[in-house]
Amino acid sequence: MTTPDLAAIRQEAVDALGSAPTGAELRAAASAALGKRSPLAEAHRQLGSLDPDARKEAGRRLAEVRAELEALAERRGQELAAAERAAELDADRLDLTEVIPDAVPDRMGRGHHHPVSVTRRALEDTFVAMGFVVAEGPEIETDWYNFGALNMPPAHPARGMWDTFYLDLGEPESTVLRTHTSPVQIHLMEQALATGSLPIHAVMPGRCYRRDTPDARHLAVFHQIEGLVVDRSVTFADLAGTIETFTTAYFGSDIHARLRPAYFPFTEPSAEFEITCTLCRGAGCRTCSQTGWIELGGCGMVDPAVFDAVGIDSEEWQGFAFGFGIDRCVQMRHQIADMRLLTENDIRFARQF
Repeated sequence: MTTPDLAAIRQEAVDALGSAPTGAELRAAASAALGKRSPLAEAHRQLGSLDPDARKEAGRRLAEVRAELEALAERRGQELAAAERAAELDADRLDLTEVIPDAVPDRMGRGHHHPVSVTRRALEDTFVAMGFVVAEGPEIETDWYNFGALNMPPAHPARGMWDTFYLDLGEPESTVLRTHTSPVQIHLMEQALATGSLPIHAVMPGRCYRRDTPDARHLAVFHQIEGLVVDRSVTFADLAGTIETFTTAYFGSDIHARLRPAYFPFTEPSAEFEITCTLCRGAGCRTCSQTGWIELGGCGMVDPAVFDAVGIDSEEWQGFAFGFGIDRCVQMRHQIADMRLLTENDIRFARQF
C-alpha cells in the first residue's frame, strides 16, 4: 500500500464524516470509514505483505489516520447531538411574552395568587410598617429546635399539645416537620448572639404541620406567622399594645383584641389572644361558637429558660413572642365559614378572590 492510497482513504473519510447531516448518517459514514469492511481495515490486513521496515511505517500511519477519524466522528457526533437538542427545545418553546390587552376579554381564564399567599404578604407589610423585619427558616427541624430549645425536653407533658409528624431521618424521633414557626426564633437568637446584633424585632411566616383533624377552624397543614421582640425593658404591656395595634391596622378599627390566661412552655406569663369575630361582628355565630370572639393565636413573655438555651442573659434582655395562623386570618378577613374551603380547589370558591 502506498502513501497516496492512504491519503485518499483519509480524505474520503474526512469528507463523509464532516458532512454527515444527521446522527444516523454519521453512524453510517463512521461504519464505512472505520468498520471491518472499510478501506482502512483492508489496508491494515495488507500490512503482512510488506517488508518489516515498510510494515512498521505503514502501521504507524494507519494508526494515526484511524485515531484522527475516530476523533472527528466523536466531535461531529457531539455537534449533531447539540443541534438536535436545540431543535427539540425550540420546537417545545412557549411564547410567554404575549400580553393580552385590557380591552380584549381574557378567554384563557388567567389565575391569581391564592388568598393565603395574598394574606401572608399583607401581614408582612403590616408588620414591616410597625418596625419588624421578616425572617424565614427550614420546615424540617431537629427535635431540639422544635421542642428542646423551647423548654420542652424529651417526655415533657407539653409535647402532647402538638401531635407531630416525625421523619425517618437519623435517630428515632430526632427530626420533625416543624409544628410551629417558633424554631426560627431560636435560629434568630443564636445568630444575633453570635454576631452581636441584639435587639431583635422580627416576624417569621411559614408552613407548619400538625396531626390535627380538619374542621371549620383547623387544618393539618397550615400557615403561621410568629413575632419575636428581644430588647431591654420589654414588658407585657408592650406585648398587649403590639397585638391591639396589629389587630386594628389589619382587620379594621371596629375589630379589637383581648387576652386571656393560657399556658405555653416557652412563654411566662402566657396568654391566648382573641379578636372580635369578623363574621358576626361580635353577635355570635357558628364559627365563633356563639361567643362573639375567635381565637387567633398565643402570646407571652419569653421564658428565661429559652434565653438560657441559646445563651442570652435574661437579666439584661427581656422579650415577648406571639403567633397565629395565617389561614385563620384569611378566614376572618374574608368571612369564610369553613377553613377547609382553602384546600378543596373548588374553582367557584377560588374565583371570588
